[in-house]
Amino acid sequence: MNLIKTTILLFSISLTGISEAEDKKAIGMVVTANPVATEAGLKILRAGGSAIDAAIAVESTLSLVEPQSSGLGGGGFMVHYDAKTKTIDYYNGRETAPLGATKDMFLDKNGKKLHFLKAKDSGFSIGVPGVLAMLEMAYQSHGKLPWKDLFDTAIDHSTKGFSVSPRMHKSIKFYGKYFFKSRDHGPLDLYNYLHLDNGKALPVGHILKNPKYAKTLKTIAHNPSDFYNGKIAAEIVASAQQTPNAGKLSKKDMANYKAVKRAPYCSKYRENKLCGSALPSSWVSVSMVMSLLNEAPKFSAKGSDDPANWTLLAEALRITYADNNKFIADDDFVEVPIKGLMSDAYIKDRAKLISRSGANNNIVAGNPWDYQDKNAGENFGKDATPDTEGTTHFVIVDAEGNVVSMTATVEGYFGSQRMAGGMILNNQLTDFSFYYEDAEGRPIANAVAPGKRPRSSMSPTIVLDENDNFLMAVGSPGGRNIISYVAKAVVGILSWGMSAQDAIDLPNMVAKTDRIRIERHRATPELIKALRDFGYDVFESEGEISGLSAIVKLSDGSLQGGADPRREGTVGILYSTDL
Repeated sequence: MNLIKTTILLFSISLTGISEAEDKKAIGMVVTANPVATEAGLKILRAGGSAIDAAIAVESTLSLVEPQSSGLGGGGFMVHYDAKTKTIDYYNGRETAPLGATKDMFLDKNGKKLHFLKAKDSGFSIGVPGVLAMLEMAYQSHGKLPWKDLFDTAIDHSTKGFSVSPRMHKSIKFYGKYFFKSRDHGPLDLYNYLHLDNGKALPVGHILKNPKYAKTLKTIAHNPSDFYNGKIAAEIVASAQQTPNAGKLSKKDMANYKAVKRAPYCSKYRENKLCGSALPSSWVSVSMVMSLLNEAPKFSAKGSDDPANWTLLAEALRITYADNNKFIADDDFVEVPIKGLMSDAYIKDRAKLISRSGANNNIVAGNPWDYQDKNAGENFGKDATPDTEGTTHFVIVDAEGNVVSMTATVEGYFGSQRMAGGMILNNQLTDFSFYYEDAEGRPIANAVAPGKRPRSSMSPTIVLDENDNFLMAVGSPGGRNIISYVAKAVVGILSWGMSAQDAIDLPNMVAKTDRIRIERHRATPELIKALRDFGYDVFESEGEISGLSAIVKLSDGSLQGGADPRREGTVGILYSTDL
């Protein structure tokens, strides 16, 4: 019995299952959530550029054509695989809180947390944008083409205009009632940019130009440091400090920003090696899901057609989210029990909570401190971080086999609703907990602090085989649901034997508590009933906002790509004849 519905997918032109042909060999690939951005990355690869070069072109283009999700006014995480050395690096371009940030900045005068939208659509939600510094840092080690040439496509589309896509139009309409329409409520730049003179959302196919962004890109192409020290930085600060609801971002905050390069976190799943972004990302939670499944009862051979396999995944997710909510934060500011969370002994003990007989009603955060070299640790309180979904993900493999898996974000839909230099500015600081301590007075790990980076659920992932050869790159947007989305794709490909596209097309199942959310139109009634019979409170969602992208290297050396039909994802292929 097939438990996954067949669906008609509109506006998805992705190509999958690409294998080598006699006259054409697929030697590289770009998968993004937007066809214009995919083509921008391919153009760089065709010119002989590296995966990092292509990533710069992709993200600078996404900043223009997908402003509801990410951009140079936001941040991100990236993992990079070097094919020659078989090594993976992690780059952290997460935004930082300004020096003027206070622990109670998201509380009102009565000590109650602000309404999310009041906090989001404000100047005090804006962190120092980090994605450009991160990309420049990676370029210094892995770039090939001249830096100035990597922005040409984005500049061209900004100057001549691009066609507003169905998803961008839908996002404008969806957020319509929240846009500032009066200067008394906030700056009107974004509203004017995204609407016609009659107040209607820009229609599908409207040719939108952004000369301010073109000017910003030309400046960056000539001198990237101007973004943090020059006129662009001054414009970002001025936008953040506009009244009402002015923020505290300063020129000093911009000038002090530093991207970070570190070793990735890695763990084993079956015979493969999974690697991803370190703290303050939540990739450790993806690792934990997969490690728990190593110790849990084994999946049956029926793969996605067996409801029991879905319940095993759900239980692993529920255990993981319980720990993630309590412990994950910026380890430059708080001690995080990362060794404990990733230790074999802790995983084995936590996996004992998983049973085939029914849902465990007693899943709470564990005590990973007991599995560290030192047992003493902060007794963190119950988290109070809100959930948003304004993010994108893309994966790239270049002609030399180097790989990028990158997730970028402005946090919520259209970020803070403030613009500078033609860019949407992030509202990333609302990824902090609004409270700094819980009801029992215990400090919250993900509380606001000056210079601190907020916790993120972004989880860009690269998988290697037992010989450290590239096997798969995957990731997704989706706020706190990213962990669920990525884990589903990894399980579908590595454990259930599915193609990249088929795994992405599987129903998204989000399992944070005993309430399970699953896509009504992708899961059959039989699967939903089985989840309820197992003991879950099942919410049948109308859809999920994932934007999974994946590239898999098959046993014959060919590349296979998958793009999420829930967005406008496309798979672009670099052939040997293109070079």
